[in-house]
Amino acid sequence: MSVETAPRRRRLEPDARRGQILACAVRLFGERAYPNVSTTDIAREAGVARGLVNHYFGTKKDLYLEVVRVMVTIPEVALERLPKGDLRSRVDASVSWFLDVVSRHSTSWLAAVTARGMGGDADVERVLAEAEEVAADRMLVAVGLADEAEHREELRGMVRAYGGLATSTAREWLQRGALTRAQVHLLLTVTLLTIVEQVIPEVIAGGDQAGATETVRPAQPISP
Repeated sequence: MSVETAPRRRRLEPDARRGQILACAVRLFGERAYPNVSTTDIAREAGVARGLVNHYFGTKKDLYLEVVRVMVTIPEVALERLPKGDLRSRVDASVSWFLDVVSRHSTSWLAAVTARGMGGDADVERVLAEAEEVAADRMLVAVGLADEAEHREELRGMVRAYGGLATSTAREWLQRGALTRAQVHLLLTVTLLTIVEQVIPEVIAGGDQAGATETVRPAQPISP
């Protein structure tokens, strides 16, 4: 790379420099599989010395894990920006926020949720699992159910299941082109409202037991 084409290095505060490096890593890991991105590539893209990448993030894998974490974790600021109105307004705003984020960073988000090039890696699985737990807690806050203690684990399980639907539906839109954004928004909004307004009240009231006609036993292994 010539001097004329090399990115100019500017003196930035540590947080700004770290954010700049992370933004470049997000973009590069979204464009290429993990083995095809080096810390040298990221440093060149960010206009910093390679040593700064290691200084702020450690190894290449550490940086990759941070990229995945940033792409799949719902930040607390997303809750703070939700409207103070009724449930439907908050659900609509939550879905809109999610779709805005995944469309703005579509290639990076898709690479993160599929962990492209790192399939089966225990550290990646841990980061994805942690993000699911954070999402469950923050979604309960968003729909006004953060204080429900007795059925908390059941509610968190439902929200985690909804999160899986949201991810799959967004992929149908962004990756396969099978759905439009409007269709995804409708599906996710109506589904979340149904869970909160119809399913969860049944669980809290014990309706899941009252309506049962028989005990569901664990599935037995199939004999060869």
